[in-house]
Amino acid sequence: DPDKDVRPGSTRKTMSHLRQIFGRMGFSDQEIVALSGAHNLGKCHYGDSGYEGVWSETPWKFDNSYFNILIQPLASTREGEPNWVPEKLPNGKIQYVDANHMYVMLPSDLALLDDAKTAEWVEKYARNSPLFFKDFAAAYCKLLALGT
Repeated sequence: DPDKDVRPGSTRKTMSHLRQIFGRMGFSDQEIVALSGAHNLGKCHYGDSGYEGVWSETPWKFDNSYFNILIQPLASTREGEPNWVPEKLPNGKIQYVDANHMYVMLPSDLALLDDAKTAEWVEKYARNSPLFFKDFAAAYCKLLALGT
């Protein structure tokens, strides 16, 4: 059972949690991934979220670079090396950084790669920004219509 991995920073438990939260509102895996693309905007502020860093090099521009950065280490990593390196913060939370410490990913971001159903959508959105824009707009409108 992959959900039994509850180590600090584990991404396996996180995907189940995402499905539980968003599933209650009627969101599919595809819609969860599309909404996650909003991480391309802004950054994590330690004082607010307990995490620190940016997901993309252009946090003021809405595009699909979050997905490209998320999968980039997968293409450039040698066998046996970690794709994203866990970093324990002073508050005990775990975030992940790339080899150059330019970008940060949260357990919820990496959870999208650990699941075959959601990883497929991450790869589609990395390759096809018009598809991401279309799907994000639909999922975001659904989120707004729910009053959240």
